[in-house]
Amino acid sequence: MKSKVLRVSVVTILSVGIWLTVVKPANAQAKHVRWDIMVFNSTFTAFSAGGTLSATAVDGSQITLTGTGTFVQPASGKGTSSAVTGGGTWATNSPRANGTYTVEGFVQYAEAPGSFAGSGIIDNIGDVEDTHAGLGILSIVYSDGERGILVVSCNLNGMPSIYEGATATKGFVNYFAPVLPGDPNATVFHFKD
Repeated sequence: MKSKVLRVSVVTILSVGIWLTVVKPANAQAKHVRWDIMVFNSTFTAFSAGGTLSATAVDGSQITLTGTGTFVQPASGKGTSSAVTGGGTWATNSPRANGTYTVEGFVQYAEAPGSFAGSGIIDNIGDVEDTHAGLGILSIVYSDGERGILVVSCNLNGMPSIYEGATATKGFVNYFAPVLPGDPNATVFHFKD
């Protein structure tokens, strides 16, 4: 039974939503990435930093997150990195608590097919021509001392296998939920020089 629960938790953690903007580096160079929990305008024609996302645990409790930061993906595309910045705010409804979180490590990033390039959507964070779908996994520490994982996933091409949104763990609790159609909040990555 524990094995099934663990597999479900790991699959859930790896199923999340990210918007991603990429500055394509030269071959064999590390990628510098900015990530954001972002928000679309009311007509879904432009997006900006400063969004919020909520995710739900099995018992119905929720965590709500804001955030932004950067990480460096190693040139090999393998391994971890301590070259990270950023964080945001968190709030849970059961128990009622809130605070900030800080990104302390890069676990993995995988680019996926999909881009807003040529779409006419206005990117108020970076260059829309550099957007790409993908999945990023970061280790975080909460202001109350608990540790967790933040998974940011971006689906820019409608692929059913790519989750849009963010999931998080906090201590032993796994919060998960997709961004539902019509929700203006999502996540975004920007690769930087």
